[in-house]
Amino acid sequence: MALSRKTKDRLIQNAFFLTALSSIVALALIMIYLFAEGLPIFKDVSVLDFLFGNLWYPTSDPPEFGIFPLIVASLSVTLVSSAIAIPLGVMTAIYLAEIASRKTRDIFKPIVELLAALPSVVIGFFGMVVVAPFLQETFDLATGLNLFNASIMLAFMSVPTICSVSEDAIYAVPRELKEASLALGATHFETITKVVLPASLSGISTAVMLGMSRAIGETMVVLMVAGGAAIIPTSIFSAVRPMPSSIAAEMAEASFRGDHYRALFAIGIVLFLFTLVFNLVASHVSEKHKQVGAATL
Repeated sequence: MALSRKTKDRLIQNAFFLTALSSIVALALIMIYLFAEGLPIFKDVSVLDFLFGNLWYPTSDPPEFGIFPLIVASLSVTLVSSAIAIPLGVMTAIYLAEIASRKTRDIFKPIVELLAALPSVVIGFFGMVVVAPFLQETFDLATGLNLFNASIMLAFMSVPTICSVSEDAIYAVPRELKEASLALGATHFETITKVVLPASLSGISTAVMLGMSRAIGETMVVLMVAGGAAIIPTSIFSAVRPMPSSIAAEMAEASFRGDHYRALFAIGIVLFLFTLVFNLVASHVSEKHKQVGAATL
């Protein structure tokens, strides 16, 4: 029996709705489980001691659950990697979208996007066997597994995301804006800096926040090359232990639903809140600088 067009449209609409709803439900269930497993630790440890304590010795007697060194390590690695990745990603995007010839763009864009497909364990292995010995010998360090090594590897992972999203934002700038700028006597460089970049600021800001979110949430790379020391770093060459690596390294040895186990889930809550803040900031900046046609510049 043939279905009417209206019935088909309704079925398709319901199918898309159920798909979207399943994603929301899955996220909600993950959040509920995360908070249900992590919040009980605060019956034994105050929130302030947990967030601002300087000692992380979960297996000692009595245990110490201060994650401030882990928070500082995560933020430090994210900031240093962003300082490397943002200029590289945005400038590469500008080159591919505005300067490179079509032939050059067709060659290099797939290569940049292919970098995003590299498994994080491969990048971490490269950091261990190539970058770590180089840093150790060049700067005469006790170990090459440190904050700077982790930052370089995370920047390497973030550049494709920042570059790809930024390029799409730059490429979407209305052509009449560029033509009007050039017609008024502006150079190509002036058009890029004073017209194209302001018009694409929304997309570039989103790209930056996505890159930073990936950096702060990455697990395998920091587990392999950050050094694994739960201390507050004193330099970019200090060994550190970001939050994701602590969860990955210790979850297998934590007794089920013991204090250590719940403390690791509480770290997951903190990490979730950090990522949520990054996404909210990205959404706010994107909406604030949203470009709709040429008239809103």
